[in-house]
Amino acid sequence: MRYVLLIYTNEADRPAWGTPEGDAEAKAYEEFHGEITRRGLQSGEPLLRVAEAKSVRVRDGKAQVSDGPAVQTPEQLGGYYLVDGKDLDEALELAAKVPGARYGTIEVRPVLELT
Repeated sequence: MRYVLLIYTNEADRPAWGTPEGDAEAKAYEEFHGEITRRGLQSGEPLLRVAEAKSVRVRDGKAQVSDGPAVQTPEQLGGYYLVDGKDLDEALELAAKVPGARYGTIEVRPVLELT
């Protein structure tokens, strides 16, 4: 079964790139990426900061574009992994190993397989 691991963190809590903490975070993600690749990674990408986001809604047939994410929350979607796992327990085990889980939340969602 396929699962999406959605990585939510507060950007203010993330270590800055180029700092010792940020370098340690990058190394942790590199190591995790190696493990998850061996265990059924189908895709995964980090996202640019939420300041780059645009949201689109169509109302009365007209597209409305606004700056920022669709929902204003303390944590923002920062990336995802799409994995093929044997069951939910394996997906939850992988989610607990995502480095961002130390200061954010990893949402695990089964993929609805369309025929």
